[in-house]
Amino acid sequence: MPRVGVFGWGVVAPRAATIEEFERRLGSTDHWLSPFSGFGLSNFLVGEPKFDFGAYQGWVDARFPPGRFPQLVEKMDLPTQYAIGAFIQALGQNPGLEAELAALGAQAHVYVGTGLGALDTVRHAALDLHRSQRRWFRFWAQPERNEALRRHLAGEDAAAGADSPPPPPESVPEEERDDAAYAWWEYWAARSDQLHQYLAELREIEGLGVQGEVESGKLGLIKEKQRRRKRLDAAWGAPPAPWGEVSPNLVWNLHNTPAAQISMLGRITGLAFAPVAACSTFGVALRLAMDAIARGDAKAVVLGATDPPPLDLVVGAFYGARVVAADGAVSKPMTALRGTHVAGGAVIWIVGDLEHFRARGCRPLGMEPLAVGVSSDADHIITPSKEGPMTAIRQALAAAGVGPGGIGSWDLHATATPGDYLEVENLRELLPDQVLVTARKGTFGHGMGAGGGWELTAQYLGYEKGRLFPTPLEESELNPEIARVHRRFQFDTGCAPPPGVAGKLSMGIGGINACVISRPWR
Repeated sequence: MPRVGVFGWGVVAPRAATIEEFERRLGSTDHWLSPFSGFGLSNFLVGEPKFDFGAYQGWVDARFPPGRFPQLVEKMDLPTQYAIGAFIQALGQNPGLEAELAALGAQAHVYVGTGLGALDTVRHAALDLHRSQRRWFRFWAQPERNEALRRHLAGEDAAAGADSPPPPPESVPEEERDDAAYAWWEYWAARSDQLHQYLAELREIEGLGVQGEVESGKLGLIKEKQRRRKRLDAAWGAPPAPWGEVSPNLVWNLHNTPAAQISMLGRITGLAFAPVAACSTFGVALRLAMDAIARGDAKAVVLGATDPPPLDLVVGAFYGARVVAADGAVSKPMTALRGTHVAGGAVIWIVGDLEHFRARGCRPLGMEPLAVGVSSDADHIITPSKEGPMTAIRQALAAAGVGPGGIGSWDLHATATPGDYLEVENLRELLPDQVLVTARKGTFGHGMGAGGGWELTAQYLGYEKGRLFPTPLEESELNPEIARVHRRFQFDTGCAPPPGVAGKLSMGIGGINACVISRPWR
């Protein structure tokens, strides 16, 4: 069984634009959160990524034609840009890493997932479409363009039942008029005789086909159709059709786009796809990478997770799910259990066959990943079960060849919700009381996909430096009920790593669990 090492890593996190800044900040007990402005004034704190994509332009310009970087800026949303930035950082950790990934051909893979996807792109596309659709319906629902409406207003039709029009907007209560106006316009626009005529003319334009040589003919056809559509809209005085107002960026930013862009920028020709496992995404990606290397399918895998910055959609959804803190104060795991804080960013690792990369002069980073256990609760969408996480832990320990007494430290999922108590209680059924427990979502918040990767990277960096980083948790703040179950936590002072291996548990929405067991490099 080949051993696996981490040979590159990069981070985009709240108040930390690079892996180096991430490591420096871990030495402080300060949190990395900031007030959320997405609702105007509110009481939410979030983890806003520190990031400037322009910092990576020189790297891209040195390898690709001048138009490539502007294309990435224009077409790629922030989760993809975060992942690209973290990947470029990771390449810099070992000389020759970039060339080796390209030289490996199909034996270099990319597994980069996301917890939330391109929500900001989806949100803007949906809002643009909604506004355009309203303008469109309103235009064709005016009496001067709509004979059916003119007859209705003159009392010349007698539609009834399912085909009867909705009530006029002015006839409903004021708080319902916005929706009533939309329903009114939509109904009458569908009956506009002039819209039918417009669509007939548009069909002729869209029915034009490619003539002559395909590539040059394709470009000419696109331009010709665009010119004719503009003339058609000008002739009718019509607003742009709603189907022409949706940005194609919605298509360019699928869940697999970060992985695809990394494969293109790194010239990596092996398998590239997006594992999606909510908060367990990073652990699941690491498991898939280690399996691929063990099977001999890959010598190296670029893996990781990336998420959008905190959005009003996400903060509101977390609030509705009753798992986010909303009182303007930092909510630390193991304390008042008031909820977590939404955060965004990315984390990318480059892992590979230890013998292969050492032979090429590469130095492994952090710790040695021994095994990843994965499981599903098959129970509840958000409340963790007991048996699901325990299954992942037992599986990981067995695969690593480690007994419970061999664990020195353990990093919790710990979201500062009542689930923290159950997680600690379950852990103590398996592990002894001398285990040192860490929990870091009080530091940088909860990145849906990236959070587990940040936490694992912090664990690896601490072991590499020979000193575990402090957390914001003060001993006096420890929840009394949790303190009855376990008292040895990493508080607001650093300490030497205890003897033994380290564990890390992530529990994702939907009941997806991933447990990583790692050991210090000898």
